[in-house]
Amino acid sequence: MSDLHVLHRGSTPLLVSLPHVGTWIPDDQRSRYVERAFDFEDTDWHLGRLYGFVREQGASLIVPRASRYLVDLNRPPDDAPMYPGANNVELCPMRFFNGDALYREGWAPGAAEIARRVRQYWQPYHDALRAELHRLPDLNLGTAGGASCAPVMRSALVDVLAGQTGFSHVADGFFKGGYITRHFGRPENGIHAVQLEMARCCYMQETAPHAWDEARAAVVTPLLQRLVRTILDWVP
Repeated sequence: MSDLHVLHRGSTPLLVSLPHVGTWIPDDQRSRYVERAFDFEDTDWHLGRLYGFVREQGASLIVPRASRYLVDLNRPPDDAPMYPGANNVELCPMRFFNGDALYREGWAPGAAEIARRVRQYWQPYHDALRAELHRLPDLNLGTAGGASCAPVMRSALVDVLAGQTGFSHVADGFFKGGYITRHFGRPENGIHAVQLEMARCCYMQETAPHAWDEARAAVVTPLLQRLVRTILDWVP
């Protein structure tokens, strides 16, 4: 959670973004607006509640605090028109949807203020989106594309990962296995090798002092035990 948005991190690859649900305008900006602005009539009301179910389905959900009247999180930072020839809403809207002025006369933000809002409010939201979209799954199984172990063993391990919902996972995605897995994995000679790349957040704090997290580790350990047991019980 940040001061500007709330991120509910899920366990599946789906990320739901609700850029127009915010109703917050900082105190130092409120005097710029006409009184009507504080009814926030152009807000996407209640979508955070309506889409709350996606969290139960394992999706991530990011919900901003800032009103679109402060800065529109769904507009490009250079304020280029998204619909040429149409009546475009600006990056920092100057009017209500019906065309009435949003700001008191003489108080509309200029270029410097708009740039500040982009830095302070728009950019952090998009940084959070980018980070979440580029976040690797919690558990990354590598078998050199299926070459370092028997296909039946690989399928059995994938089934274990697919049978739980607490952790996101992928097989032979970005991490297909390092040198050890690829060099020593010779299923034709009876040597089967797999690699499991695991996100630190599964068992520890990702930032300094990088402390062990007993609660997180207690959740992931049974899954690791099932994976190891699957290998031990596997019969060629």
